[in-house]
Amino acid sequence: MSISAEQRELATTVRAVLAKHGDSAAVRRGLAGERGYDEQLWKLLCEQVGVAALAIPEKFGGIGAGLVESLLVVEELGRTLAAPPMLGSAVLGVQALLLAGNAEANERLLPEVAEGARTLSLCWAGRRGWDEFGVRVADGKLSGTAHYVLDGTYAETLLVLTAEGLFEVDGSAEGVVRTALPTQDPTRRLAEISFDGVAAPRLGAVDIHRLREIAWATVAAEQVGAAEQCLDLTVEYSKSRVQFGRPIGSFQALKHRMADMYVLVESARSIAHHVIAALAEGKAEAVDVAAARIYCSEALGAVVSETVQMHGGIAITWEHDAQLFFKRAHGDAQLFGAPARPLARPA
Repeated sequence: MSISAEQRELATTVRAVLAKHGDSAAVRRGLAGERGYDEQLWKLLCEQVGVAALAIPEKFGGIGAGLVESLLVVEELGRTLAAPPMLGSAVLGVQALLLAGNAEANERLLPEVAEGARTLSLCWAGRRGWDEFGVRVADGKLSGTAHYVLDGTYAETLLVLTAEGLFEVDGSAEGVVRTALPTQDPTRRLAEISFDGVAAPRLGAVDIHRLREIAWATVAAEQVGAAEQCLDLTVEYSKSRVQFGRPIGSFQALKHRMADMYVLVESARSIAHHVIAALAEGKAEAVDVAAARIYCSEALGAVVSETVQMHGGIAITWEHDAQLFFKRAHGDAQLFGAPARPLARPA
Protein backbone atom coordinates (compact mmCIF):
# COMPACT_ATOMS: atom_id res chain seq x y z
CA MET A 1 0.00 0.00 0.00
CA SER A 2 1.37 3.37 -1.00
CA ILE A 3 0.59 5.94 1.69
CA SER A 4 -0.57 9.27 0.26
CA ALA A 5 0.62 12.62 1.61
CA GLU A 6 -2.78 13.18 3.26
CA GLN A 7 -2.72 9.77 4.91
CA ARG A 8 0.84 10.32 6.12
CA GLU A 9 -0.19 13.66 7.57
CA LEU A 10 -3.10 12.00 9.37
CA ALA A 11 -0.80 9.40 10.93
CA THR A 12 1.68 12.11 11.91
CA THR A 13 -1.06 14.18 13.53
CA VAL A 14 -2.41 11.24 15.52
CA ARG A 15 1.11 10.31 16.63
CA ALA A 16 1.73 13.88 17.78
CA VAL A 17 -1.52 13.96 19.78
CA LEU A 18 -0.70 10.62 21.38
CA ALA A 19 2.86 11.71 22.19
CA LYS A 20 1.53 14.78 24.01
CA HIS A 21 -1.64 13.42 25.62
CA GLY A 22 -1.50 9.60 25.36
CA ASP A 23 1.90 8.57 26.69
CA SER A 24 2.54 5.66 29.04
CA ALA A 25 1.46 7.66 32.07
CA ALA A 26 -1.89 8.50 30.40
CA VAL A 27 -2.45 4.85 29.45
CA ARG A 28 -1.81 3.76 33.03
CA ARG A 29 -4.16 6.42 34.37
CA GLY A 30 -6.80 5.08 32.02
CA LEU A 31 -6.33 1.56 33.37
CA ALA A 32 -7.52 2.76 36.75
CA GLY A 33 -10.68 4.27 35.25
CA GLU A 34 -14.07 2.68 34.86
CA ARG A 35 -13.71 2.20 31.10
CA GLY A 36 -10.04 1.26 31.00
CA TYR A 37 -8.90 4.10 28.75
CA ASP A 38 -8.29 7.85 28.97
CA GLU A 39 -11.68 9.35 28.12
CA GLN A 40 -10.23 12.84 27.63
CA LEU A 41 -7.77 11.50 25.07
CA TRP A 42 -10.59 9.84 23.10
CA LYS A 43 -12.59 13.07 23.20
CA LEU A 44 -9.56 14.98 21.93
CA LEU A 45 -8.95 12.52 19.08
CA CYS A 46 -12.61 12.68 18.03
CA GLU A 47 -13.04 16.45 18.26
CA GLN A 48 -9.69 17.64 16.91
CA VAL A 49 -8.73 14.86 14.50
CA GLY A 50 -12.09 13.21 13.75
CA VAL A 51 -10.79 9.65 14.09
CA ALA A 52 -14.21 8.11 14.80
CA ALA A 53 -15.66 9.73 11.65
CA LEU A 54 -13.01 8.56 9.18
CA ALA A 55 -14.77 5.45 7.83
CA ILE A 56 -18.29 6.87 8.08
CA PRO A 57 -19.72 8.21 4.79
CA GLU A 58 -20.46 11.93 4.62
CA LYS A 59 -24.19 11.30 4.18
CA PHE A 60 -24.18 9.73 7.66
CA GLY A 61 -22.28 12.58 9.29
CA GLY A 62 -18.77 11.26 8.79
CA ILE A 63 -15.65 12.35 6.95
CA GLY A 64 -15.94 9.63 4.32
CA ALA A 65 -12.20 8.95 4.14
CA GLY A 66 -12.33 5.17 4.33
CA LEU A 67 -11.09 2.00 5.96
CA VAL A 68 -7.40 2.69 5.22
CA GLU A 69 -7.40 5.92 7.21
CA SER A 70 -9.16 4.29 10.16
CA LEU A 71 -6.62 1.50 10.32
CA LEU A 72 -3.71 3.95 10.15
CA VAL A 73 -5.14 5.42 13.36
CA VAL A 74 -5.40 1.93 14.87
CA GLU A 75 -1.73 1.37 13.99
CA GLU A 76 -0.74 4.54 15.84
CA LEU A 77 -2.85 3.54 18.84
CA GLY A 78 -1.04 0.20 18.85
CA ARG A 79 2.22 2.03 19.50
CA THR A 80 0.88 3.41 22.79
CA LEU A 81 -1.38 0.51 23.89
CA ALA A 82 -4.21 3.02 24.28
CA ALA A 83 -7.52 1.18 23.81
CA PRO A 84 -10.33 3.69 23.32
CA PRO A 85 -13.39 2.47 21.36
CA MET A 86 -11.63 2.88 18.01
CA LEU A 87 -11.24 -0.79 17.10
CA GLY A 88 -14.50 -2.05 18.58
CA SER A 89 -16.81 0.86 17.78
CA ALA A 90 -15.38 3.17 15.10
CA VAL A 91 -14.09 0.28 12.97
CA LEU A 92 -15.96 -2.97 13.63
CA GLY A 93 -19.23 -1.47 14.83
CA VAL A 94 -19.33 1.00 11.95
CA GLN A 95 -18.39 -1.64 9.37
CA ALA A 96 -21.08 -4.01 10.66
CA LEU A 97 -23.71 -1.28 10.31
CA LEU A 98 -22.54 -0.34 6.82
CA LEU A 99 -22.53 -4.00 5.73
CA ALA A 100 -26.09 -4.43 7.04
CA GLY A 101 -27.11 -1.54 4.81
CA ASN A 102 -30.00 -0.25 6.93
CA ALA A 103 -30.26 3.42 5.91
CA GLU A 104 -32.60 4.37 8.78
CA ALA A 105 -30.30 2.91 11.44
CA ASN A 106 -27.23 4.43 9.83
CA GLU A 107 -28.80 7.88 9.72
CA ARG A 108 -29.84 7.58 13.36
CA LEU A 109 -26.70 6.04 14.88
CA LEU A 110 -23.66 6.94 12.82
CA PRO A 111 -23.65 10.76 13.23
CA GLU A 112 -23.27 10.36 17.00
CA VAL A 113 -20.60 7.68 16.53
CA ALA A 114 -18.71 10.08 14.26
CA GLU A 115 -18.76 12.72 16.99
CA GLY A 116 -17.57 10.26 19.62
CA ALA A 117 -20.84 10.70 21.53
CA ARG A 118 -22.05 7.12 20.97
CA THR A 119 -20.17 3.85 21.31
CA LEU A 120 -21.14 0.72 19.41
CA SER A 121 -20.31 -2.75 20.68
CA LEU A 122 -20.38 -5.77 18.41
CA CYS A 123 -21.73 -8.88 20.19
CA TRP A 124 -20.63 -11.88 18.19
CA ALA A 125 -18.61 -14.76 19.62
CA GLY A 126 -19.79 -17.88 21.38
CA ARG A 127 -17.91 -19.41 24.27
CA ARG A 128 -15.51 -21.19 21.91
CA GLY A 129 -14.79 -18.09 19.84
CA TRP A 130 -15.81 -16.28 16.68
CA ASP A 131 -16.49 -19.41 14.63
CA GLU A 132 -19.88 -19.61 16.33
CA PHE A 133 -22.56 -17.13 17.36
CA GLY A 134 -23.16 -16.63 21.04
CA VAL A 135 -26.72 -15.33 20.60
CA ARG A 136 -29.65 -16.98 18.83
CA VAL A 137 -33.01 -15.67 17.64
CA ALA A 138 -36.35 -17.24 18.50
CA ASP A 139 -39.73 -15.61 17.76
CA GLY A 140 -38.02 -12.29 17.07
CA LYS A 141 -36.26 -12.24 20.45
CA LEU A 142 -32.58 -12.61 21.34
CA SER A 143 -31.33 -15.19 23.82
CA GLY A 144 -27.86 -16.41 24.72
CA THR A 145 -24.51 -14.91 25.67
CA ALA A 146 -22.01 -13.05 23.52
CA HIS A 147 -18.45 -13.57 24.74
CA TYR A 148 -15.25 -11.50 24.46
CA VAL A 149 -17.10 -8.29 23.59
CA LEU A 150 -15.00 -5.17 23.05
CA ASP A 151 -16.33 -2.03 24.82
CA GLY A 152 -19.18 -4.18 26.09
CA THR A 153 -19.39 -2.84 29.63
CA TYR A 154 -20.30 0.71 28.63
CA ALA A 155 -21.45 0.89 24.99
CA GLU A 156 -24.75 2.70 24.48
CA THR A 157 -25.71 0.55 21.47
CA LEU A 158 -25.22 -3.20 21.18
CA LEU A 159 -25.04 -4.67 17.68
CA VAL A 160 -25.84 -8.37 17.98
CA LEU A 161 -24.56 -10.61 15.21
CA THR A 162 -26.51 -13.83 14.78
CA ALA A 163 -27.05 -16.50 12.16
CA GLU A 164 -30.18 -14.56 11.12
CA GLY A 165 -28.38 -11.22 10.67
CA LEU A 166 -27.54 -8.09 12.67
CA PHE A 167 -29.83 -6.82 15.43
CA GLU A 168 -29.81 -3.54 17.38
CA VAL A 169 -30.27 -3.48 21.16
CA ASP A 170 -30.26 -0.48 23.46
CA GLY A 171 -27.60 -0.97 26.10
CA SER A 172 -30.07 -0.29 28.90
CA ALA A 173 -32.77 -2.65 27.61
CA GLU A 174 -34.45 -5.02 30.04
CA GLY A 175 -33.06 -8.55 29.83
CA VAL A 176 -29.51 -7.43 29.02
CA VAL A 177 -26.83 -8.35 31.58
CA ARG A 178 -23.23 -7.21 31.16
CA THR A 179 -20.34 -8.85 32.99
CA ALA A 180 -16.75 -7.58 32.87
CA LEU A 181 -14.24 -10.38 32.22
CA PRO A 182 -10.84 -10.81 33.86
CA THR A 183 -8.22 -10.55 31.11
CA GLN A 184 -4.51 -11.21 30.81
CA ASP A 185 -4.09 -7.88 29.04
CA PRO A 186 -5.13 -5.06 31.41
CA THR A 187 -5.08 -2.51 28.59
CA ARG A 188 -8.02 -4.15 26.80
CA ARG A 189 -11.35 -4.69 28.54
CA LEU A 190 -13.65 -7.51 27.42
CA ALA A 191 -17.16 -8.40 28.56
CA GLU A 192 -19.81 -11.09 28.41
CA ILE A 193 -23.26 -9.83 27.49
CA SER A 194 -26.28 -12.05 28.11
CA PHE A 195 -29.66 -11.62 26.45
CA ASP A 196 -32.79 -13.11 27.97
CA GLY A 197 -35.67 -12.88 25.51
CA VAL A 198 -34.76 -9.35 24.38
CA ALA A 199 -36.92 -7.94 21.58
CA ALA A 200 -34.75 -6.26 18.95
CA PRO A 201 -35.16 -4.93 15.40
CA ARG A 202 -33.26 -6.70 12.66
CA LEU A 203 -31.01 -4.33 10.72
CA GLY A 204 -30.11 -6.64 7.86
CA ALA A 205 -27.80 -9.41 6.70
CA VAL A 206 -24.05 -9.07 7.14
CA ASP A 207 -21.25 -10.67 5.11
CA ILE A 208 -19.57 -12.49 8.00
CA HIS A 209 -16.48 -13.37 5.98
CA ARG A 210 -15.79 -9.74 5.06
CA LEU A 211 -16.41 -8.57 8.62
CA ARG A 212 -13.99 -11.21 9.93
CA GLU A 213 -11.38 -10.14 7.38
CA ILE A 214 -11.76 -6.50 8.43
CA ALA A 215 -11.34 -7.56 12.06
CA TRP A 216 -8.16 -9.49 11.26
CA ALA A 217 -6.73 -6.60 9.21
CA THR A 218 -7.52 -4.18 12.04
CA VAL A 219 -5.70 -6.31 14.59
CA ALA A 220 -2.78 -6.69 12.15
CA ALA A 221 -2.52 -2.89 11.92
CA GLU A 222 -2.46 -2.64 15.71
CA GLN A 223 0.20 -5.36 15.90
CA VAL A 224 2.42 -3.49 13.45
CA GLY A 225 2.26 -0.34 15.59
CA ALA A 226 2.99 -2.28 18.78
CA ALA A 227 5.91 -4.15 17.19
CA GLU A 228 7.44 -0.92 15.91
CA GLN A 229 7.24 0.65 19.36
CA CYS A 230 8.86 -2.42 20.94
CA LEU A 231 11.72 -2.14 18.44
CA ASP A 232 12.15 1.56 19.22
CA LEU A 233 12.16 0.89 22.98
CA THR A 234 14.78 -1.82 22.55
CA VAL A 235 17.08 0.28 20.37
CA GLU A 236 16.91 3.22 22.77
CA TYR A 237 17.60 0.97 25.75
CA SER A 238 20.59 -0.61 24.01
CA LYS A 239 22.13 2.84 23.62
CA SER A 240 21.84 3.73 27.30
CA ARG A 241 22.42 0.39 29.06
CA VAL A 242 26.13 -0.02 29.76
CA GLN A 243 27.78 -3.39 30.32
CA PHE A 244 31.52 -4.09 30.48
CA GLY A 245 32.12 -0.38 30.00
CA ARG A 246 30.21 -0.19 26.69
CA PRO A 247 26.60 0.38 25.61
CA ILE A 248 25.10 -3.05 24.96
CA GLY A 249 23.97 -1.86 21.54
CA SER A 250 27.61 -1.91 20.44
CA PHE A 251 27.80 -5.70 20.81
CA GLN A 252 27.57 -7.43 17.44
CA ALA A 253 25.27 -10.21 18.64
CA LEU A 254 22.66 -7.70 19.86
CA LYS A 255 22.97 -5.67 16.66
CA HIS A 256 22.07 -8.79 14.70
CA ARG A 257 19.06 -9.47 16.91
CA MET A 258 17.78 -5.92 16.57
CA ALA A 259 18.29 -6.11 12.80
CA ASP A 260 16.13 -9.24 12.78
CA MET A 261 13.50 -7.36 14.79
CA TYR A 262 13.54 -4.58 12.19
CA VAL A 263 13.01 -7.09 9.37
CA LEU A 264 10.03 -8.58 11.21
CA VAL A 265 8.45 -5.15 11.78
CA GLU A 266 8.86 -4.00 8.19
CA SER A 267 7.69 -7.27 6.65
CA ALA A 268 4.66 -7.27 8.94
CA ARG A 269 3.92 -3.68 7.89
CA SER A 270 4.18 -4.66 4.22
CA ILE A 271 1.73 -7.55 4.39
CA ALA A 272 -0.69 -5.66 6.68
CA HIS A 273 -0.75 -2.57 4.45
CA HIS A 274 -1.17 -4.72 1.34
CA VAL A 275 -4.20 -6.47 2.82
CA ILE A 276 -5.71 -3.24 4.18
CA ALA A 277 -5.51 -1.57 0.76
CA ALA A 278 -6.98 -4.65 -0.95
CA LEU A 279 -9.87 -4.80 1.53
CA ALA A 280 -10.61 -1.12 1.04
CA GLU A 281 -10.80 -1.71 -2.71
CA GLY A 282 -12.83 -4.91 -2.37
CA LYS A 283 -10.06 -6.96 -3.99
CA ALA A 284 -8.60 -8.85 -1.02
CA GLU A 285 -7.97 -12.57 -1.39
CA ALA A 286 -8.87 -14.70 1.60
CA VAL A 287 -5.46 -16.39 1.70
CA ASP A 288 -3.70 -13.02 1.86
CA VAL A 289 -5.84 -11.83 4.76
CA ALA A 290 -5.23 -15.10 6.58
CA ALA A 291 -1.50 -14.83 5.95
CA ALA A 292 -1.45 -11.28 7.34
CA ARG A 293 -3.34 -12.42 10.43
CA ILE A 294 -0.87 -15.23 11.12
CA TYR A 295 2.31 -13.39 10.20
CA CYS A 296 1.60 -10.18 12.14
CA SER A 297 0.67 -12.16 15.25
CA GLU A 298 3.88 -14.18 15.06
CA ALA A 299 5.97 -11.11 14.26
CA LEU A 300 4.70 -9.16 17.26
CA GLY A 301 5.19 -12.18 19.51
CA ALA A 302 8.79 -12.58 18.34
CA VAL A 303 9.60 -8.86 18.61
CA VAL A 304 8.09 -8.59 22.10
CA SER A 305 10.05 -11.65 23.26
CA GLU A 306 13.29 -10.03 22.10
CA THR A 307 12.29 -6.78 23.79
CA VAL A 308 11.78 -8.54 27.11
CA GLN A 309 15.04 -10.50 26.83
CA MET A 310 17.19 -7.55 25.84
CA HIS A 311 15.77 -5.34 28.60
CA GLY A 312 16.51 -7.98 31.19
CA GLY A 313 14.77 -8.10 34.56
CA ILE A 314 13.33 -4.59 34.32
CA ALA A 315 11.05 -5.75 31.49
CA ILE A 316 8.94 -7.89 33.80
CA THR A 317 8.32 -5.18 36.37
CA TRP A 318 5.01 -3.33 36.49
CA GLU A 319 6.79 0.01 36.03
CA HIS A 320 8.10 -0.88 32.57
CA ASP A 321 5.86 -1.04 29.48
CA ALA A 322 7.49 -4.16 28.04
CA GLN A 323 5.28 -6.42 30.14
CA LEU A 324 2.18 -4.61 28.84
CA PHE A 325 3.25 -5.13 25.24
CA PHE A 326 3.92 -8.80 26.05
CA LYS A 327 0.36 -9.19 27.34
CA ARG A 328 -1.13 -7.28 24.39
CA ALA A 329 0.74 -9.57 21.97
CA HIS A 330 -0.78 -12.68 23.54
CA GLY A 331 -4.24 -11.12 23.69
CA ASP A 332 -4.17 -9.93 20.08
CA ALA A 333 -3.09 -13.38 18.88
CA GLN A 334 -6.43 -14.75 20.15
CA LEU A 335 -8.73 -11.82 19.33
CA PHE A 336 -11.27 -12.74 16.59
CA GLY A 337 -9.71 -16.17 16.27
CA ALA A 338 -7.18 -17.30 13.70
CA PRO A 339 -7.33 -19.03 10.30
CA ALA A 340 -6.73 -22.73 9.98
CA ARG A 341 -3.32 -23.85 8.80
CA PRO A 342 -1.68 -24.61 6.50
CA LEU A 343 -2.81 -21.90 4.11
CA ALA A 344 -3.23 -22.89 0.49
CA ARG A 345 -3.96 -20.67 -2.49
CA PRO A 346 -6.42 -22.32 -4.89
CA ALA A 347 -4.80 -23.49 -8.10
